[in-house]
Amino acid sequence: MSHRSLSRRPEAPVPVIFYFFGAFLFFFLTLPVNGWRPWPNQKPNATELLYGGSKKYEGSSEFVHLKYHMGPVLTANITVYPIWYGRWGNSQKRIIRDFISSFSAVDSKHPSVAGWWKTVQLYTDQTGANISRTVHLGEEKNDRFYAHGKSLTRLSVQSVIKSAVTARTRPLPLNPKTGVYLLLTSDDVYVQDFCQNVCGFHYFTFPSIVGYTLPYAWVGNSAKLCPGTCAYPFSVPSYMPGFKAVKSPNNDVGVDGMISVIAHEIAEVSTNPLVNAWYAGQDPSFPVEIADLCEGIYGTGGGGSYTGQMLNGEDGATYNMNGVRRRFLVQWVWNHILNYCSGPNALDQ
Repeated sequence: MSHRSLSRRPEAPVPVIFYFFGAFLFFFLTLPVNGWRPWPNQKPNATELLYGGSKKYEGSSEFVHLKYHMGPVLTANITVYPIWYGRWGNSQKRIIRDFISSFSAVDSKHPSVAGWWKTVQLYTDQTGANISRTVHLGEEKNDRFYAHGKSLTRLSVQSVIKSAVTARTRPLPLNPKTGVYLLLTSDDVYVQDFCQNVCGFHYFTFPSIVGYTLPYAWVGNSAKLCPGTCAYPFSVPSYMPGFKAVKSPNNDVGVDGMISVIAHEIAEVSTNPLVNAWYAGQDPSFPVEIADLCEGIYGTGGGGSYTGQMLNGEDGATYNMNGVRRRFLVQWVWNHILNYCSGPNALDQ
């Protein structure tokens, strides 16, 4: 999900006699599938309340009951449309572009991002069709002038997407069936709940705001606001005095921290784009999705306060996967066939 947020359906016109009821639902159902917070959790989140500490462990499966709820998943070739909100450096954009391009780069050195994506591909729809093997980097949109301000609500996030797809010049294409609109906010932009228990989230746009139902995700650069929360383990929060930050693989703590959150959200929006497909838990208002179940796990043995066994480069940087032109640190995702978290850098692979 991106985690712990209310899953809800897009708004639709309602008769006048249901106006009050509709307004009531709108109030409670407008939050996206809630944001992702890498593991150093200060407070219990919905996943922990469901599964306690057990879900933190790489081999845990006793309490996990991930189910398919018959909704659509992204089985056709996926196109990711980045929306760069705020000021971004060219080197930062290259890191994220290379990461997205790595999903389908099957020739990358093992362990690879493409190998990680194979776990996501295991998920199917009602017909048995798998999540697409192909993830394309699509057209991009820039908003260097903060047209919607430097403080965004969850609903104004959708307004940013609307601006991108309805722009007078070079609007992003409308692709409701195979597109993922990836809103990326720069390190001087605050988004509602950012740094508290949210580092990113995914949902779908409301026709009443955007005019279309489009799967989207938001991920923020936490470098200035909360790197210890959203860029861990490249930065360590003050409440973990015994831990030392590791070196990021692309020399940008904020963007390297975003990579795993982007992976988290794309994996979940692909398997649960309308929040009615793959998730665990009895309450559909708080779906626990395939990346939530493996939050903070990057290698074999991961769980609790331990990230798992990662790789160290000759330059001292920490990573666990190779991709196009560079290395990345990406959390694992839940493998519903094996019934535990898995990744391409697992010691048994």
